[in-house]
Amino acid sequence: MPHVLVQKLHPDAQTPRYAHLGPWGDLAADLYAVSSWTLQPGETVAVPTGIALGLPADFGALVEDRSGMALRGLTTLAGVIDPGYRGEIKVVLTNLAEIPHTLFAGDRIAQLRLVKRIEATFEIVESLDETIRSTGGFGSTGA
Repeated sequence: MPHVLVQKLHPDAQTPRYAHLGPWGDLAADLYAVSSWTLQPGETVAVPTGIALGLPADFGALVEDRSGMALRGLTTLAGVIDPGYRGEIKVVLTNLAEIPHTLFAGDRIAQLRLVKRIEATFEIVESLDETIRSTGGFGSTGA
């Protein structure tokens, strides 16, 4: 189990936490706003969490949507946290809805998913092997 250090940069900041623990628990921990924000339609803001993370060298994190917020039109557009980053975690939120949305200090605004860091090597080749899917991209399965 990874051990992540959390530095509170603001007295009201909350530590990321899982709502459900155990074998059937959550995949990601909740991140909380440290201040209130109103997002106008089409607006993108970086909402501060008031925390910095000390991730182990072999782990990073992804900041992802909360499904209930996404249904209301609030979505994250960025969110890769590298192991060596020690600055404040801010959640980039965009309001895709046609109405303003207000977030309050203490609201759960995103999810933090820890991921194992894998460093790949990349090689230029003339062609790739054929697969069943091959070049079938978006919509190739009929969805």
